Amino acid sequence: MNLAALHQQEQALRQQMVELGRSLFARGYATGGAGNLSVKLADSTILATPTGASLGRLQADTLSKVSLEGEHLSGDRPSKEVQFHLAMYRANPDFGAVVHLHCTHLTALSCRADLNPDNVIRPFTPYYVMRVGKLPLVPYYAPGASEIARDLAALSADHRAMLLANHGPVVTGTSLINAVDNMEELEETAKLMLMLENQPIRYLTEDQISELERRYG
Repeated sequence: MNLAALHQQEQALRQQMVELGRSLFARGYATGGAGNLSVKLADSTILATPTGASLGRLQADTLSKVSLEGEHLSGDRPSKEVQFHLAMYRANPDFGAVVHLHCTHLTALSCRADLNPDNVIRPFTPYYVMRVGKLPLVPYYAPGASEIARDLAALSADHRAMLLANHGPVVTGTSLINAVDNMEELEETAKLMLMLENQPIRYLTEDQISELERRYG
């Protein structure tokens, strides 16, 4: 890709990040300055939301740009949590974007003490299996702790989404749109799970899950 095409792609992704951030904020998936987004450019540099930035008020020309090694290249200073985004990109080159939110239902779920750390949500809809697969739990660490990046990187080879205990979800995708769609499906699944608490649930069988994994995994 030549320089003109790289520049055009970057400008389009900057605008896309602004629009998707505004949409997430307007619909209550993000509040205040919480949460962060990132997307990998064609030259393997990373475009990310700046530190303390509200997803509802992002500006295309002030978004942070960093190298895969963490060097701040341009724009406002990136969030401290960009380090775990970078660790995930380095661990899995297939990731094209990372979305981290403090959305209500997934964050509420992350605070429960009765979670299966290998897969927080037992599958009961096909869409959870198709878009997320499994949702492992990362133990609680203070925001910005290096252990978060370490644990997320270790899980990135085999998982598209992870839940940070007492913190919130981290979801990936092949593109920023794909990652946001995966995040929205996961948040809706958590909402349904909490709605169905203490109700008899028809969970998917192992055969049904395996069929979905074969088709969409």
